[in-house]
Amino acid sequence: MKSSILAAAAGLLTSPALFPALAASSSSLSAIDTATYQGWLARQTEKAEIAETAKSAPSIPDVEPASKTEAQGEGNSQADTEEPQMVQVPGEPDKVVATSDNSTDIPDEAGLQSADDQEGPDPFLIRLQILLDRANTSPGVIDGFQGENTKKAIRSYEAMRNLEVDGEPDEEMWKALVVDQGRAMTTYEIAEDDLSRRYVEQIPDDYAELAEMDWLGFHSPAEMLAEKFHMDQELLKALNPQTDFETAGDKILVAEIGDPATTKVARIVVDKAVGTLTAYDGAGDIVLSAPATIGSEDNPSPSGKVTVVGVASEPTYSDEPGENFTQGDNTKELTIPPGPNGPVGLIWIDLCKPTYGIHGTVDPALIDKSASHGCVRLTNWDAEALGKLVQPKETQVEFTE
Repeated sequence: MKSSILAAAAGLLTSPALFPALAASSSSLSAIDTATYQGWLARQTEKAEIAETAKSAPSIPDVEPASKTEAQGEGNSQADTEEPQMVQVPGEPDKVVATSDNSTDIPDEAGLQSADDQEGPDPFLIRLQILLDRANTSPGVIDGFQGENTKKAIRSYEAMRNLEVDGEPDEEMWKALVVDQGRAMTTYEIAEDDLSRRYVEQIPDDYAELAEMDWLGFHSPAEMLAEKFHMDQELLKALNPQTDFETAGDKILVAEIGDPATTKVARIVVDKAVGTLTAYDGAGDIVLSAPATIGSEDNPSPSGKVTVVGVASEPTYSDEPGENFTQGDNTKELTIPPGPNGPVGLIWIDLCKPTYGIHGTVDPALIDKSASHGCVRLTNWDAEALGKLVQPKETQVEFTE
């Protein structure tokens, strides 16, 4: 639901119908920077009440339509014999319902949605995700939606701050998070360097075709800038409808992501059941955490403990059928070139178990929503942050169930 809504809403983020919490403000920046837990909670309560009212309203019974002959009857007028008018449901482009010609009623949109549906990115959730990211408890992509990765980040932050761990926003967690955190949003001026990178319009799926290329770069400046600021690309576009991201000098609204962690990591715990990676210092304190895609049924991740062997930036990827992963009908050893849109992204953290590592990804929005081939997959920015903190031949990685 998220992608279709944002794609349709690009450039309309402040529309009352799509983003009521921002519509009252003349500035998306201000609306996000001033969003509070109390305001979000009030909106959630109001939505729940509306949903409860809609549920208790009388429903229209399903009636089998009579045949045209039966409906017409002898001597009925032409108006009585016309087919019912098909009315499109507001906000549901694929849904239509029948209504009689002489009716002015349209379907009640609220009654067609569940109480859990979120119609668009929420300013409070955008701010919450940015502050969690800045506290080094990554929610993955910043998209303004309350998904499982945001709940994981809240749990990690609660554990980091010795709060009750439940993964839900609450008053105590919010007070701790907003202390001295500053603004959530900032502006960024698109530079010539941003536009002159090696962009790659088309990247084939087949590994044999990938092996013939020399660089697997971002598709566009918009994709690069979204990753630079840890944001969902559709949210970045929706927040900046005035730019095409192709013009130097354009100022855009982005997340204020802050500085990465600097404390060296002694131990990493990869929780295969939950889908998280948590890194600890020598004293046992959390340095950073991130959502992770961890293996699959056919290609499980290792069990037990392994050691970090080394770190490679902008790595190539060697595909050796029978050893790690065989794609399609490929039977030859292939070397896939580097780049952010390569199979292992921008960082490879090598583990002592052959063919296994911790690495980046081509699609950060799919972290912990799709299976990896046995390795631990993070967003490119989370993998890069971790790569600067691990200590080869010292940092231990423990896989837990």
